[in-house]
Amino acid sequence: MTAADGADVRLQDLAPGDKIGDGGQGEVRTVHGQDGMLYKSYRSPEKVNGQALATLVSVRRSLPEPERDQLDAQAAWPLCRVMDGPRTAGFLMRRAPASMTWQTANGGSKLTELQFLLHSPRPQWQDIVQPGPGQRRELALALVELIDRLHSWRLVLGDVSQANVLWTVRPQTGVFLLDCDGFRAAGESPVLAQADTVDWNDAAAPPGTATVDSDRYKAALAVGRILAQDAYAAPGKPLTLVAGELDDRQEAAVRRRFDEAAGAYGTRPTLAEWRTALSPRDVIKLTAATPAPRPPVNREVLDSHRTRGTIPLRQPDPP
Repeated sequence: MTAADGADVRLQDLAPGDKIGDGGQGEVRTVHGQDGMLYKSYRSPEKVNGQALATLVSVRRSLPEPERDQLDAQAAWPLCRVMDGPRTAGFLMRRAPASMTWQTANGGSKLTELQFLLHSPRPQWQDIVQPGPGQRRELALALVELIDRLHSWRLVLGDVSQANVLWTVRPQTGVFLLDCDGFRAAGESPVLAQADTVDWNDAAAPPGTATVDSDRYKAALAVGRILAQDAYAAPGKPLTLVAGELDDRQEAAVRRRFDEAAGAYGTRPTLAEWRTALSPRDVIKLTAATPAPRPPVNREVLDSHRTRGTIPLRQPDPP
C-alpha cells in the first residue's frame, strides 16, 4: 500500500497506529510501516464529499515535481483517499516537519501553532525558538506567498486561524498549513461543512461562504497579528507593530493594506499587494521611455529625377 500515486487505499489494507490528534471532524493516527505518514479518519463518513477530496488529491498530482515537493514541504496535503467500501473514511497525509514541533516540560511533543507567535512568550514555552528581528516579517511573507500560490491554483482555503498554521525560525523561517482537506476549488462544495474559527471570521462575507476575498481578509488578520504579536489585532483598529520588524517603506505599506482590509466585501487587498508590502526591496515604478524623434525625411533626395550612371563589371578571365 502506498500513497505515492494518489490512488484510493482500502481501509482494510491500512494499519493505523497511535492516535496523535483529535478534533471535531475526526482523529489523526500514525500508520504502521509508513514513517512520516498520518491517517485522518472522519467521524461521520456519510457526510463526506468524496469527490471534493478526490479533487484536492488530483490538484497535487497535477503539479510539476518541483512544485509538488514544495507543497509537500509546506502543507499536510491529502495524498490519497482511504475508502471503506463506497464511503470515504479519511485520507493519508504527511506529518509536519520536526522543526515545527516543540517539547513540553513533561517530555511531550506539540505542534508550533500560530498562536505561539501571537502572544508574549510564557515560561512553559521555553523550548519554542522565538523569532529574531525581521523574522516576523519573513514569516508573514511566507504565509502570504503560500496562500497566493494556492489561489493561483483556483483554490479557496476557507478557514485560516491560529490553530491550522504552523511556523518555525530554525534552521530558517517557514510556515506549514494543516487541515488542508478544508480547502476547496473556488465555487465548489468543501469536503465537509466547516465553521469559521472564533475571532478569525470575516463578518462582511455572506454567511456560510468561503471565497477568495474572505481568504484575503483572513490573510490580513494573520499578517497584522504576526507583526503586532497581538491575537486580536483586526483591520479598522489601531495596529501597534513589534519594533524593528519593518523599515519605513514596509511599515507604511503594511498599515495602508491593513486599513484597506477593513473595506467592503470584495475590495480587500490581494495577496500580491501584501507580498509587495512585505518585500525586502523597494518597488520601483517604471515609466515607458519616450521614443526618440525620427529625423526629417528629405523627399527631394528620394523623389527627384536624377541621371543614373552604370557600374562596369570586370569580364571573367578566359579559361
